[in-house]
Amino acid sequence: MIWLQLLGYTGSVIIAISLMMKNILQLRRVNLIGATTFAIYGLLLGIYPVLLLNGFIALVDLYYLNEMNKRKDFFSLMPVLDSSHRYLTKFLDFYKKDIKKFFPDFKRDELGNANCFFILRNLMPVGLFIYKEISAEQIKVLIDYAIPDYRDLKNGKFVYDTESAFLREKGYKEIITESYVNKHQKYLERIGFVRVEQQQNLFLRKIEE
Repeated sequence: MIWLQLLGYTGSVIIAISLMMKNILQLRRVNLIGATTFAIYGLLLGIYPVLLLNGFIALVDLYYLNEMNKRKDFFSLMPVLDSSHRYLTKFLDFYKKDIKKFFPDFKRDELGNANCFFILRNLMPVGLFIYKEISAEQIKVLIDYAIPDYRDLKNGKFVYDTESAFLREKGYKEIITESYVNKHQKYLERIGFVRVEQQQNLFLRKIEE
């Protein structure tokens, strides 16, 4: 039957796509869908080796996804006091192309009057948070970047929720940022930013008391 063939091809394509993903969490999620689809294909056709193999893969994906959800990461912010710091320079060079995808207007000469922090996750530098002061009560985020393997919202929630006290203590009440990149805009909305009505590419978030 044609629809069964299509089901098998669909499962194969989804598994192939998952193997090309850099983000481990996304890889596991997509691979789970592909393996489940292929297992159903094997069940319907009575091809039990296909069913057993892909059923096992789906269970492995479920196990690791559950472990990822249960794992408690330790987060911290490490200030970069010198904008020409060698590690910062190497980090920006190494992830230059990926950073450009989300922050195409970012220029390194903006670092001079900006505040820069590495986001540490279990003591690993997995992100970069850079902002500059607009007024005594408002800051503008220039970069809120997470490296591909750690792009799961946890970095953003740490900065804007758990660790927002450090911004509040400085007297800031609002955070603004600009984005013309659809994927990044969706990220901003998911972590609590709202679009400014008059400027659709401008996003704002209040710093909670």
